[in-house]
Amino acid sequence: MAIKIQEPRKSRLAGARERKSDEELFARYRRSGDRGCFAELVQRYELELYNYLRRYLGDAEMAEDVFQGTFLLVHLKCQQFEVGRRFRPWLYAIATNAAIDARRRSKRHRAISLDRAGAKENEQETGKLGDLLVSRDPDPVTHLGRCEDGEWVRRSLNELSEQMRSVVHLVYFQGMKYREAAEVLRVPVGTVKSRLNTAVQKLNEIWNRAHED
Repeated sequence: MAIKIQEPRKSRLAGARERKSDEELFARYRRSGDRGCFAELVQRYELELYNYLRRYLGDAEMAEDVFQGTFLLVHLKCQQFEVGRRFRPWLYAIATNAAIDARRRSKRHRAISLDRAGAKENEQETGKLGDLLVSRDPDPVTHLGRCEDGEWVRRSLNELSEQMRSVVHLVYFQGMKYREAAEVLRVPVGTVKSRLNTAVQKLNEIWNRAHED
């Protein structure tokens, strides 16, 4: 099942009937196999999910492969969808697990050198990031959001564990609430908060280690 990623387009059903929820579309697809419903779900999530996977994996080609594989799994697992569950967290759970598997298979865990951009970039970052990373900001999402618009975070994520990386991508990059991320990862909300705080602490350590001189 090949799925082409493309710019959003107006649904042929727009204006003809009220927009159905993701859950309604998926329920109809499960019942009747209506390909139009499936295609509309792909259209709704193609850019959002692809961009998530591209950031998560750091590789556009791998992201497209995982995107295709994710919706293939959605098709294959459609009868396993739990009644009453929301579609978006379920979709992200499948995509995240597929991305983790892809990373493991590819063995592309690259070592990231924070000072490779040269001394000039480091000098520019030192004032802003140095002050930030030693701050007492109680909100780790706000804390991450001030890191040069997240660019430094993106370059440092490969040094975090898969569990911490997943939480950062879902909560910070995708803007999910703790509850939604917990649903995707199938863990308690407290675990999401704990992993995010631990990720911030690790990023502090990475920063300090890179600039200890």
